[in-house]
Amino acid sequence: MRPEVSAFVADGPLPGEETGEEAEIDRRARQLDAIPRPLSLAEAEALAGCFGPDDCYGLAWTMARLIETAPGPVRTPAPAPGGGAHARIHRWAVAAGLVTEGPGPVARGGGDGGAFPA
Repeated sequence: MRPEVSAFVADGPLPGEETGEEAEIDRRARQLDAIPRPLSLAEAEALAGCFGPDDCYGLAWTMARLIETAPGPVRTPAPAPGGGAHARIHRWAVAAGLVTEGPGPVARGGGDGGAFPA
């Protein structure tokens, strides 16, 4: 895995809009921008574990678009009903062919019970 992806993943899930500080959100945005495209499937799976509790001012969508550059879909479980931002992103990602539902290697997820992935 490339160092830019490893650094992003090591920092864990994206912060929430309510709890994240501006400096942290800006830093995570810069990290995402620094990740070279396209991603490998392993890198995409690792990033898929970094969704936070909400859209994080659009960073979750930026991350989803980055994951889309991988050569194939990332397997994820369906989010729990009422999963908030994760459920919306997951529905979009399934429709776009970015992810498939089902068992498979997935990274840890962030926190609203509808995590993308769990």
